Amino acid sequence: MLVVEAKLKNGTSEQYQRLDEVIRTSQFVRNSCVRYWMDNKGTTRNDLQKLCSRLAKNQDTPWVTKLNSQARQSSADRAWQSINRFYQNCRAKISGQKGFPKFKKHSRSVEYKLTGYKLSDDRRKIKFTDGFKAGEFDLWCSQRTLVYYSEQQIRRVRVVKRCDGYYCQFLIDVERLEHHEPTGQVTGIDLGLKEFYTDAQGNTVDNPRYLRKSEKRLKKAQRRLSKRFQKGSRQSNNYHKQRVKVAKIHLKVSRQRKDKAIKDALALVHSNDMVVYEALKVRNLVKNRKLSKSISDASWYQFTEWLNYFAKIYRIVCVAVPPHFTSQDCSVCGTRVQKSLSTRTHQCPNCKTVLDRDHNAAINVLKKGLQYLGNYLNGSVGHTQTGASAVLGSPQVEQLAYPNALGESDLWVFNGNIENLSCLVEQGISNSDVERIPHYIA
Repeated sequence: MLVVEAKLKNGTSEQYQRLDEVIRTSQFVRNSCVRYWMDNKGTTRNDLQKLCSRLAKNQDTPWVTKLNSQARQSSADRAWQSINRFYQNCRAKISGQKGFPKFKKHSRSVEYKLTGYKLSDDRRKIKFTDGFKAGEFDLWCSQRTLVYYSEQQIRRVRVVKRCDGYYCQFLIDVERLEHHEPTGQVTGIDLGLKEFYTDAQGNTVDNPRYLRKSEKRLKKAQRRLSKRFQKGSRQSNNYHKQRVKVAKIHLKVSRQRKDKAIKDALALVHSNDMVVYEALKVRNLVKNRKLSKSISDASWYQFTEWLNYFAKIYRIVCVAVPPHFTSQDCSVCGTRVQKSLSTRTHQCPNCKTVLDRDHNAAINVLKKGLQYLGNYLNGSVGHTQTGASAVLGSPQVEQLAYPNALGESDLWVFNGNIENLSCLVEQGISNSDVERIPHYIA
C-alpha cells in the first residue's frame, strides 16, 4: 500500500465549511457507535454497521443521511478499532490503563471508501458528491501525481483538516519495491540525546532539537494567546487567529521531525545491508520528568518506524534487540562497567579499553543482532535466550503480543530477506580491531 497526500486548494469558504460539517457528522456517527457499545453488552462489529443505517433513517438525525454510506461505515470501523484494541489490551493483561474507548470531541478527518467522490481525468481535481455537496477542489501534490494510478487502485480517500488547510490522502493498492545495491556493510546504532544516533563504526548524526530551537517563538505566541483568552465568554476572532499561529509552530516542528527521520532512515538503509537498533520503550522513558521533553523531541519511535519501512521495501535485514546493558557492558571483553548518564566515556578496568559511551553501545547492539541472526540461521529460532530473534512471517511471529518477563518482545527481526544474507560479513571485533581501540594505563 502507498499513501499519496495532496492539498485541497482553490475552494471557497463555504466549501470548507461543508467539509467541516462532514467531519463533525463522521464524529457523531463514531461517538454514537461507542455509546451503543457501552449500553449493549456483547455488541459486535456487524451491530455497529447496522446502527449506521438506523441513524441514517432516523428522523431525529437527518444530517447523518447526507453523509456517504461508506463514510458512515468507516466511522463505525474506527469505533470498532478502539473497542477491539481495548479488548486486546485486556486479554494481554498489560500494565496500566487498557485504553477504554472515549468519545471524540475534536475530530479532524473523515474517510471515504470507493464512493462519495469523483476524480477528474487528469487526476488534478476531486469533487465530493455526497449529500453535503462540498464541491470541487484542486489537488496540489509536491511529490507524486495520481495520474500514474487507476481509480481501481485507490482503496481509500481520507480528508484531513490541519491548521494550515485541508488535505486529501489517497490509499493506493500498489506494491512498492526498490532496488538495493549490496554494500557488504552491517552496522548497529545507539539512539541518544547528545547525538541522535551513533553507529558501530563511530559515525554520529547530530540531534537537531527542533522543539528547543522553536521554544522562544512558541513561548511568545502562547503568551499572546493567553492574554486574549476571555474566561466565561465567547472567544474573539483574534483569539482564534492566534490559536492557529500557535498550532502552525507545532505543525512545523512535527514536519521537521518527520523529514529528518525519513532522510536519516533512508540514508542508513542505502549504506548498509543489515541494520541493528535498540527496541526502546519510549512510553516508559518519557516518564522521566527531567528528560521527557528531550526524548519526545528526538522522535526515536518515528525514526525506527521509517527504518523498518525502508528496510522492507529495499529488502534488507533490520533487527531490533533488547537494550539491556548495551551501554554498561564492554564491547571487547564483556565486563560490565556501571555508568551514570553523565559518564560519557567507557573505560574498562579489565581490558583497559577507552571508547565513547555511545560508540561502545553501538558495537554491543551490532553483536547482539549478529548473535540473534546467527541463532535463526542455525535453526534455533525462538527462545534461545532472553530476547531471542525470529523473522517476520515465521510461525513464532504470533508471540509478538506476549512479552517476556522483562517486558520486551522475543521476536525482533523485521522483514529479513534471508536469501541475501550470504553477502553479509559479521563485522565483530577482530584482533586487529582490538589493537586500534585506545587503551589507558591504570
